Amino acid sequence: MKKILIINGHPNKESFNFALAGACKKGALQTGAEVKEIIISDLQFNPNLKSGYQKRTELEPDLLDAWEKIKWADHLVWVHPVWWGGMPAIAKGFIDRVFLPGFAFQYRENSVWWDKLLSGKTAHILTTMDQPGWYYRFMYGQPSVNQLKKSTLEFCGVKPVKVTFFGPVKSSTPEMRNKWLLKAEQAGKAR
Repeated sequence: MKKILIINGHPNKESFNFALAGACKKGALQTGAEVKEIIISDLQFNPNLKSGYQKRTELEPDLLDAWEKIKWADHLVWVHPVWWGGMPAIAKGFIDRVFLPGFAFQYRENSVWWDKLLSGKTAHILTTMDQPGWYYRFMYGQPSVNQLKKSTLEFCGVKPVKVTFFGPVKSSTPEMRNKWLLKAEQAGKAR
């Protein structure tokens, strides 16, 4: 049985991101997958990595639970909006606090290389924006995707990482949103 973890990085439960996450979950459950969720805005934690990586900050219970879910999962689905070219601060803070050396990766002693401790997992990023995905890719170089896909997930060994853009949300019609929800449901079935 496939184990899927849906990580929702939008702080507003009334957002379209929550509808996309729900549609993805519905699709995954239809395939018989086991599904768990992390709603980052529900977690009690300090998103600031106060000492950087010079000194370990103890993980709060919610982050320890989140880490156990990440280890458990075969496939990670990340749902987040693009704000100012990146993900919401709470989602970035979650990554800073959880994707730590010794957990998600490990630098090798006296080497520039590292071990990818999340190898064997796959991921899919579902991201919303107020512009077409093609415009975000070509005009801005898709910085949120580069950050999450390349600099975080692939750095830690998660591969392949698919990306689906939904936008522009602000000017979308109910018909467009319904098509996007079906697309998110299909994403839940695909992996």
